[in-house]
Amino acid sequence: MGRTNDLGRDPIVSLVIRLAIPTMIAQFVNVLYAIVDRMYIGNIPQIGDTALAGVGVCSPIITLLTSFGTLVGIGGSVLVSMRLGEKNQKKAEEILANCFLMLVILSVILTLLFLLLKGKLLIWFGASSTTFPYANTYLTIYTAGTFFALMALGMNYFIICQGYSTIGMLTVLIGAILNIILDSVFIFVFQLGVAGAALATVISQFASCLFVICFLFSKKPKVRITFSGYSFFIIKRVLMIGFSPFVILATDSVLIIALNTVLQHYGGSDGDMLIAAATIVQSYMTLITAPMLGITGGSQPLLSYNYGAKEEKRVTKGIQTVVVFCLIFTTIMFFISRFLPQYFVRLFTSDPSYMELSIWGIKVFTLSVIPLSFQYAFVDTFTALSATKVALCLSLARKALYLMLTILLPILFVARSAFYAEPLSDFIASITSTLVFFLFYKKHMERRLAGIS
Repeated sequence: MGRTNDLGRDPIVSLVIRLAIPTMIAQFVNVLYAIVDRMYIGNIPQIGDTALAGVGVCSPIITLLTSFGTLVGIGGSVLVSMRLGEKNQKKAEEILANCFLMLVILSVILTLLFLLLKGKLLIWFGASSTTFPYANTYLTIYTAGTFFALMALGMNYFIICQGYSTIGMLTVLIGAILNIILDSVFIFVFQLGVAGAALATVISQFASCLFVICFLFSKKPKVRITFSGYSFFIIKRVLMIGFSPFVILATDSVLIIALNTVLQHYGGSDGDMLIAAATIVQSYMTLITAPMLGITGGSQPLLSYNYGAKEEKRVTKGIQTVVVFCLIFTTIMFFISRFLPQYFVRLFTSDPSYMELSIWGIKVFTLSVIPLSFQYAFVDTFTALSATKVALCLSLARKALYLMLTILLPILFVARSAFYAEPLSDFIASITSTLVFFLFYKKHMERRLAGIS
């Protein structure tokens, strides 16, 4: 089932291609979970635009939920890659065992917690009296399937980090294709509306979860799920490494909440329309950021493995290749965003007012996507090299700037000016990340070669 990549000996460029492209495709397809739901919901007769705004309010909560899968998945897979680079397979299996247990426990706790708090959360996050029923229905069903979402996402990192990038891609493809089919059936054939969209997503995540678990319990991977070697030290180490990407994703929820709240507050009677447009724009942005995360995240096992093996030249070559790939991709997407956004917007709405606002929003949001390549590449590099404090500081600085601009711009100008917070923060953060990388990277590798880190 797919070729196993030799992270220590295969040529770097071909390795990045074989690792990054399947993971990039997987991330792109994973975005379809949200986009297909929103596309179908936005086209429900009579209630489409209002229901879309309701589901948009759910987005930060769903992002927060799934970020816990990233916490364990990235934290554990980086360690597994390092141990494989050190030729320590027993320790790698112990790490996977601890991570599996952590995901089981987290999914149970989060399901109960969010089911109890969902009503208050939706009100806090910008649901109006009109959009609340749709948001509540969607979130209730989605939260009930938290176990499948976390397990599919978190455990898939352990497939990719062993070099099985094609299998990792299949995990996502299975769920996404099923979701597209079930969405149309549940929403338009059975006329279940928003509930049908949520139910389709949960069933699709169950299918992906089942595939991942079966593969990791089989004899095919080098590192399989076992039930031994539990250790608080391993759990602590996983959480320390995974904390940076977790906070990066979790704070995305805060930013979406802030944007929705600001648009609702300053938008007056146009508040719901602005939130619906912002939902479409953010959906489009994920078509850029998710595949780019696939390039940088998919290459993390390569960097971590060779960092563990103290192969400095291979690490450096890997970083250079990732940056070039990101720049090529974002440049293409920048020009698509300038000339073709209307075709994407039409998937969600046919209302001229919504369309005009959404197209404008896409062009604004994507002004700085090319320099954003450096932010993504260098932050994920620091995570792969276990320099999580640096990665966390860079990411939080960007999020803090975005939050400040989101709040200040509408006060100084008009509600829709909040859309400019994205390109301004992306541009400034990219310059900062590049400067920090050139100041920090060489010293960090020297410490590794000296056996200090």
